[in-house]
Amino acid sequence: METLLAYMQRPTAIFCANDLLALGVMRGLSQYGLSIPRDMALVGYDDVEFASMLSPALTSVRQPKYQLGRAAAELLLNEINQAAEHQHTQIMYQPELIVRASTQPVAL
Repeated sequence: METLLAYMQRPTAIFCANDLLALGVMRGLSQYGLSIPRDMALVGYDDVEFASMLSPALTSVRQPKYQLGRAAAELLLNEINQAAEHQHTQIMYQPELIVRASTQPVAL
């Protein structure tokens, strides 16, 4: 946080690779006396269970975890059971942005 906040033009938002990193950023911003989202908006990734329980509640990108796990298992079983005829398959799922208080403008 120290390096990020030292920039002459401080960023107005941070996107974290996962929600656990976002929790660490929240703690760091708090230690510097900065408010989320007034001073810095924050977005995580994965939408873990605790994301909605934080203060402020964390905006996060939600993945279809069940569908991802099921597809991975089916692809693996397909490769094991049909090794000779197996063709690699690419499956893409659409993530969903769950907007919460960490990116919402503060009401005046």
